[in-house]
Amino acid sequence: METLNQALFLFINASSDAHPFVVWTADVFAVYAIWLAPLTLIAGWLRGDMLLRHYMVEAAMSTGLALLAAQIIGVAWPHPRPFMIGIGTNLMAHSPDSSFPSDHLTCLWGAAFSLLMHGRTRRIGSALAILGVPMAWSRIYLGVHFPMDIVGASMVSGASAWVLATTGQHPVEFMVGIASYVYRQVIRTLIRRS
Repeated sequence: METLNQALFLFINASSDAHPFVVWTADVFAVYAIWLAPLTLIAGWLRGDMLLRHYMVEAAMSTGLALLAAQIIGVAWPHPRPFMIGIGTNLMAHSPDSSFPSDHLTCLWGAAFSLLMHGRTRRIGSALAILGVPMAWSRIYLGVHFPMDIVGASMVSGASAWVLATTGQHPVEFMVGIASYVYRQVIRTLIRRS
C-alpha cells in the first residue's frame, strides 16, 4: 500500500521546474481555500432561520469532531510527510508533523459532508466537497501530503458527519442554544453602541 501511495504522490507532485503560475494556483488552494468552510458556516448562521442555524452548528461540530479524531490518529499512527523522508519536490513550508490524515481536508470535508446530510444544505455541501478536489491536488502537488492522507481525511470527515447527523441531536441543540445566546448578547451590545 505504501508503495502505491508513494507512486501516486510522485505522479501528482510538482517537478523541480514547475511553472510559477501553476505553483501559485496550487498555493491559493492549499492555503486559502480552507477559509471558505468557516465563512460558509458563519454566513449560513447570519442569514438563516433556526433550522439552518442548526445545520451550521452541526457542521461546525462535525468539523471539530473530525479534527479531534485526526489529531488522535496522527498521534497514534504518525506518518511522515513526503519532505520528511526526502521524496518528491517540496514547494510549501510546513511543520514536520504527521501527515495522516490531512487536517485541511478534514476541516473542509467535515463541514461539507455534514451539510450534504440534509436536503436544504446539500448544494452548498456539494460545492464545499468539490472544492476539496483542487485543495487535495494542491497539497500533494506542493509536496506536503500523500494521496492516502486525503483518503484518510475523507473517511474521518464522513464518519464524523454521519455520527453527528444520526446521534448528535442533543449536543447540537445544546450548542445551538449557547451560540444563539452569545449571538443575541453580541447583537444587543452592538445595537447599544450605535
